[in-house]
Amino acid sequence: MDRDGFGVLDSLYGVVSDRLEEKPRGSYTWSIASRGVEYVARKVAEEAVETLIEALRGNREGVIREASDLLYHLVVLLAMCGVKPGDVGSELRRRMK
Repeated sequence: MDRDGFGVLDSLYGVVSDRLEEKPRGSYTWSIASRGVEYVARKVAEEAVETLIEALRGNREGVIREASDLLYHLVVLLAMCGVKPGDVGSELRRRMK
């Protein structure tokens, strides 16, 4: 695993960024992004609640599924806001000092 654990998020960010730039027909990423930041932010909130529900149920597999959805939608939101995973990693490192 990479030092920050962000390798997969960096890769996902690259794919998401490409979709936002290319706007390919049939792309889920582009279809939600085209609805605006507010819509994607609501998707992030929805997935956070679903992750919370699975955690409270003690459903490990459900947490994994919902956390994956949460991270995906968060990466879309970050890309739309011009924030890279490394920017978040830098802030987390700063807070650990």
